Amino acid sequence: MHPSLVARCVRGLESVLAAEILDRGLGTVTALHHRAVYFAPTAPACAPRPRTADDVFLLAAQGADPGRTKPDLPALAGLADRADPARLLSRRRALTRAADRPTGIDVSASFLGRRTFSRYDAEDAVGEALSRRMSLPYHSRRTGDAPPPGSWGWRLTLDGGHATLMARIDERPAHRRPYKHRTVPGTLHPPVAAALAALAELRPGHTVLDPCCGAGTLLIEAALTRPGVHCHGFDLSPDAVAAARANARGLPVTVRRSDAGRLPVPDGFADRVLCNPPWGAQVRPGGVLAEEPSRWWAEVRRVLAPDGTAVLLLPDPAALTAALRHRLTPVHVQRVRLAGAQPFMIRLRPAD
Repeated sequence: MHPSLVARCVRGLESVLAAEILDRGLGTVTALHHRAVYFAPTAPACAPRPRTADDVFLLAAQGADPGRTKPDLPALAGLADRADPARLLSRRRALTRAADRPTGIDVSASFLGRRTFSRYDAEDAVGEALSRRMSLPYHSRRTGDAPPPGSWGWRLTLDGGHATLMARIDERPAHRRPYKHRTVPGTLHPPVAAALAALAELRPGHTVLDPCCGAGTLLIEAALTRPGVHCHGFDLSPDAVAAARANARGLPVTVRRSDAGRLPVPDGFADRVLCNPPWGAQVRPGGVLAEEPSRWWAEVRRVLAPDGTAVLLLPDPAALTAALRHRLTPVHVQRVRLAGAQPFMIRLRPAD
């Protein structure tokens, strides 16, 4: 059996992440937990990086959640003592082909339920134990400073049943995409954009349209998820258009400035519409939509091909009332937790 990997994701995307791992032949899924999919890669020298994952780790050690009070913290140091850093480092090198030895250690922790200790207390308990084991300096996140270059990132999770310690494969988290040169307010989290693209069931040759493309994340994830699609983005903001063009350089993505209420494309133009509409949480609608929000739905219905699909990220299901009025039928609704909010990924098709 190849080493166990753990792919971490946004809450609500566990099934989407598992499906991507299986569909792409990245490995054999062995378990699904809160924000985590456990799997064994298909080859010992393969380091799969699913696009719907926030990050991918080597499983280092696992035990019972030690408890909710400060006197329980020493048990976390015991969890670190059960890990085998030398073996994990060897596996990491095989998976990434990186020969550099880490110059330090940092730990990020999260837990479910109330505790009398902070995440920093948990991080320090594990980080200091790993530092002793590996004879490397430990960087505490209490300072708020970023870990120094060359630091090896570890992850600790406590879910009430299990305590899990993991070692990051790559130097930086997988959700930090290399194409992300520029950003704008309301930029979509890339793994969520990848999940929306996956729900769209893209095929080579499809025309994909985003009427409010922002920095282009959805279109870029679509182009990288399914080579052969043709992506078109529009945004009213010149800053967004410039950011999207910079991020999508070299990809089959065309971005133009336009009002989402009056898109410069013919009826039935798009096989797929992907969008995170500007409903006012971080970006307020402008142009035609500021005066007449329903025009957004009218344009989506107009530009969508008769056999097309729209996949949208909406703040709540109440928005579906407007979709139904414009003859768009929901066929899939899925809630995710994102930046403190709980939006819905919704797939719609034109009504007959």
